[in-house]
Amino acid sequence: MGVARDERAALCTLFTEVGPDAPTLCGGWLTRDLAAHLVVRERRLDAAPGILLPPLAGHLAKVTASYTRRPWAELVDLVRVGPPAWSPFKPLDELINTTEFFVHHEDVRRGGAEWEPRPADPRRDGALWSTLGRQGKVLLRKSPVGVKLRSGDRELVAKKGPDEVTLVGEPGEILLFAFGRDKAAVTFEGSDASVAAVKGMPRGF
Repeated sequence: MGVARDERAALCTLFTEVGPDAPTLCGGWLTRDLAAHLVVRERRLDAAPGILLPPLAGHLAKVTASYTRRPWAELVDLVRVGPPAWSPFKPLDELINTTEFFVHHEDVRRGGAEWEPRPADPRRDGALWSTLGRQGKVLLRKSPVGVKLRSGDRELVAKKGPDEVTLVGEPGEILLFAFGRDKAAVTFEGSDASVAAVKGMPRGF
């Protein structure tokens, strides 16, 4: 089992436990909206581009709505099974889906008032740190100050600039913050003004 598969399986178990109307960290989405998003992303290549391209958003909304109306157990099973054999997501599962399913798993875990970070896991944390190495500069590109990331003895520069702030935490917690989630166990080293600027800036893609 890879990290993406582990996160997919755990998310589907959690979906079943909390039901279709639980809150998430994805804006106003409930769990049914998040599950439909995941299915459309992997199975409806005619609609998925609307996630990033505003002119196609109308078609995406119609297709997504058709999935949100499906029975909850059926929708969760579609997430669990994953992309069909013909999908480009199939052979690239670990590369494309490790971050997607980790972040959305945490979106559901942390959707309510009560939450806590998961225990460290070397394999998962190693994969997420690699993701930060590839995507950290993009996710934190709008920072008006320099940003450094540190987890244990691992460190990297996400944004070169003045008045540097260092984000300290487990890789998954830093990644969640970089994706715009405020419910993340991250500490900040830097001046008060610089830390406030990092916390207040737009983050993610």
